[in-house]
This record gives sequence, C-alpha cells and structure tokens, in this order.
Amino acid sequence: MPLSQGPIRQVEKLFGANRLSAFAAAMVVCSVVVLSIAQVASAQDHPDAPSATQRSQTKSRNTSVSFVTTLNRKSIVFPDIATTEGPLTTGGKFKLFVDNSASLSSLAGSALSAGIGQAEDYPHGYGQGGEGYGKRFGANMARTASSNFFGTFILASMLHQDPRFFPQRDPTFGGSIKYSISRVFITRRDDGNDAANWSGLLGPLLSEGLANAYWPEEDRTAGQTFRRYGVDLATTAGLNMFRNYWPVLFKKVRH
Repeated sequence: MPLSQGPIRQVEKLFGANRLSAFAAAMVVCSVVVLSIAQVASAQDHPDAPSATQRSQTKSRNTSVSFVTTLNRKSIVFPDIATTEGPLTTGGKFKLFVDNSASLSSLAGSALSAGIGQAEDYPHGYGQGGEGYGKRFGANMARTASSNFFGTFILASMLHQDPRFFPQRDPTFGGSIKYSISRVFITRRDDGNDAANWSGLLGPLLSEGLANAYWPEEDRTAGQTFRRYGVDLATTAGLNMFRNYWPVLFKKVRH
C-alpha cells in the first residue's frame, strides 16, 4: 500500500485486512475443530459387532479415551498450549518453534491465506495460477516460521519468557476475549511471573522485516510492513480465543 494514498486510505485498508485475517483464522480453526469432533465422535459412536467380547469393547473404549487425552495434552493444532506449569528449557523452546512452524493450524492458515491472496491478487507481484499460489503459500509459511524462530525461540530464550499459551481453567466468553487480547501484550516469565510480551511483540515485527527480502518490491514499504504486522497481532488475538477453549472442548468430548 503506497504511502502516497494518504492516511485515511491506509487505515481503511488496514482494518479491512484485519477483519479478513480474523475471519480467515476463525474459519481455519473452526474447520479443524469440527473435523476433530467428527473423528472422535465416530470412534465413540460405532456400535460393537455382535460377536465382540467384553474385553474388545473395553479395549476400543480405552483407545478412544487415549486418543482424546493425547490431543488434549499435546495438540497437533496448537502445540503452544501449555500442558505443564514448569518452565521450558532452551531446547524446549527450540522444539516448540519447530512444532509451531509445522502445526496443522500453520499449514491450514497459510493455505487459506494464500487462497485469499490469490483471489485478491495480493501481493500483485506474485501473479496468478499455480505458481502465484505456490509463492503466496511459501511466503506465508516462511513468515510463520521466522516469527516463531525470533519470538518463540531466540527472544523468549534471551528474555527468559515462556512463549506458550496458558488457557484459563473455566473460561467465560467475555473473560476469554479480554484474556486472549491481553496475552498478546502480556506473557509469563520462566519464573512464573507476568511480564511485557516483548518476545511475542517483536518476533512478528522482525519476521515482517525479514519478509521484505522475498516480498515483491512494490510491497516492501514501511506502510506495508506495519500493515502486515498489525494483521499478525490481530490474528494472534483471534486464535488465542480458540487456544483458550481448546482443552475445554476435548474435556467435554471425553466425558
């Protein structure tokens, strides 16, 4: 978005992009949630064969519970949901960076974002067709990976901050909105105390600065960089809502 378009036009485009990004993120996670529920419900609702013994029924039921428990403890969708109270080691933060970069939410989000960019021809320099979509998808994955590298691993290790998301035990809708937004700006230190979330705020900014190395030349302006950065923070706040309710969802399914 060239700076010559004026501040009003920039604000219109910025908030339009934020709404689109939040909607896209919500659609991605909702789709994953529905798929997960369907898989678990299917495993639990199939009737036993007439010749099945009591032992096989118990084994099948235990397998279903084990599957849901595994997802609840180590989500393939949101690996950054905290499952323990203790701090992460530097090695643990590096592993979390890798897991986040290749998570189902990152893959699906990048694919959907690339599709939206393809429909809007943004950025224009990537063109159309399969090649254009591939460039957009690759750029989105690269931005996600570099944001996790800087924020989840490098800065979190240097500043002794915990990059995980700690969901509320009994979230309410209004309280979850406030908590999800606040965790964009506040995080937990390794010692358990709250602190300004510099790792979470600076990570995406460094990532967007790095993205200018492979972003189309006409979209490397300061205005475009901060527009993408604003979308990143808004998307994080939206996804925090789903992270906050994720353990509650699987507890209800398990019961």
